[in-house]
Amino acid sequence: MAPFTLAHLSDPHLPPLPKPRLIELAGKRALGYVNWTRNRHKYQRREVLDALVTDVQAQAPDHIAVTGDLVNLALEAEFAPARAWLDGVGPPDRVTTIPGNHDAYVRSTYHRFGETFAPYLAGDDGSIGFPSVRRRGPLALISLSTAVPTLPLMATGTLGRDQLAALEQVLERLATEDVFRVLLVHHPLKSNARQKRMTDSADLQALLKRHGVELILHGHDHIHSTMWFEGPNGKIPALGVPSASALAHGRYPAAAYNLFTIEKDNAGWRCEQTVRGLAAGFQIQQIKHARLV
Repeated sequence: MAPFTLAHLSDPHLPPLPKPRLIELAGKRALGYVNWTRNRHKYQRREVLDALVTDVQAQAPDHIAVTGDLVNLALEAEFAPARAWLDGVGPPDRVTTIPGNHDAYVRSTYHRFGETFAPYLAGDDGSIGFPSVRRRGPLALISLSTAVPTLPLMATGTLGRDQLAALEQVLERLATEDVFRVLLVHHPLKSNARQKRMTDSADLQALLKRHGVELILHGHDHIHSTMWFEGPNGKIPALGVPSASALAHGRYPAAAYNLFTIEKDNAGWRCEQTVRGLAAGFQIQQIKHARLV
């Protein structure tokens, strides 16, 4: 069987931000809008995102995973352009997305992500919900949602007991199959910032220690990240990427994405990671290559 290639990008924060109506700038959105107009519009750039996506498509991956934060303030006017952008990335059978905290920024539009991106969220059984499972080649893509509305200045995520219980059933079922399990989640399993953490990460880590997956992909922190977590048969790699639309700024690197090559290796699996990212002149180049499994 030929190797399967999976591209992973995250946090496109699709620019530019539509002009909000005054009535929409209440509470948390007001702070987010000030942050966008003063800072974020300078380094979240559409030309960067377009260059990255063009390079992803040139690599011709078998599947693309987008781990959340497609929009910024979850304004009504953001969702249609974000859907048009994702349609340009690829069709729903070749692209999987999950929501991030910015996609669930406020309660009034909390439902809009699921409505807008339903074909890119649906599991193989057609259901819209989390966890969901998509089988692609030798992979089982397991999608989770940590996206919940939070108070101003907070960007935490939560799975909740029901989703964790359902995930345990999914992992128990997949454990009997010869598949490479990829867990997609927006928030990293470990965060140094209390206001950005996954509140029930300890519960997820305990579940993964019992049942395992082969790979965890996340976004949220806008940095290159590789962490390792305990599984039933060894360490599980968890990888994050910078924002897909970002210019380098402060401690945050420029836009990049991961490309994974996955294939059977005797009784186990072989997984290699290539990182491609923004260089001078909006060119995309290889930054790193490593074997993970």
